[in-house]
Amino acid sequence: DDPRMPTISAMRRRGYTSQGVRNFIDRIGYTKIEEAMISMSLLEHAVREDLNATATRAMAVLNPLKVVITNYPEGKSETVEMENNPEDAAAGTHKMPFTREIFIERDDFMENPPKKFFRLAPGSEVRLKGAYIIKCEEVIKDADGNITELRCTYDPDTRSGLPGASRKVKGTLHWVSASEAVDANVRLYDRLFSVENPSAEDCDFRDLINPDSLRVLEGVKVEPFIAENAKPGTKFQFQRIGYFTPDYDSTPEKLIFNRTIALKDSWEKAQKKN
Repeated sequence: DDPRMPTISAMRRRGYTSQGVRNFIDRIGYTKIEEAMISMSLLEHAVREDLNATATRAMAVLNPLKVVITNYPEGKSETVEMENNPEDAAAGTHKMPFTREIFIERDDFMENPPKKFFRLAPGSEVRLKGAYIIKCEEVIKDADGNITELRCTYDPDTRSGLPGASRKVKGTLHWVSASEAVDANVRLYDRLFSVENPSAEDCDFRDLINPDSLRVLEGVKVEPFIAENAKPGTKFQFQRIGYFTPDYDSTPEKLIFNRTIALKDSWEKAQKKN
């Protein structure tokens, strides 16, 4: 049941939905075709479509960078309302804590950004999804020059329902509260082989194994809602990242999530480039 294997038990552990697999079979047909090869991208597309319609949206930060909102009152905490699934109004909402210190993805900040970089940079503004617009005022580094923290200010009128909520900025980032986030491990699964059809290659199949078929991330920060609902079989969309499900090894004390599939098919795009 290694989630990289093309078996039913492996797909179940990875978080593939039964409906997604059925939709895939309906598309390719039931007739047996000898020596036929069906692209994995077709299966992944069917699963991705089903998860988009059914998975609960929540926020997790895989590679956290601390942000201190200097003009937000110390000790204050509030809750923001987050939509569970924009594809299903009946899915409702959940509450998420917002505090003075938050985490964003390290990749969502650049000190010297290129043109058309619409995430956070010195002097630029972004919206924190479901919350406020913030502006980066200062970059804090350690003795080796590594960025350890960002100092930002927020516009208190830009939360949903307030007069400034309609103010437009080009970037929207996911985030979690630094004090309320829960630690988790994440297993990023990808294709087991580096080619579409290993049997067609004239070499040892072991030479074709994708070295990046599994990456394990520790110290991932997830919002409390994820930790509270991390039950077997639960499907989440970690916003802006991909679809995830709790692994069989996951416990309330040590959360472990498997990436079912990315939001977009980056593998097929890379193959076309090659």
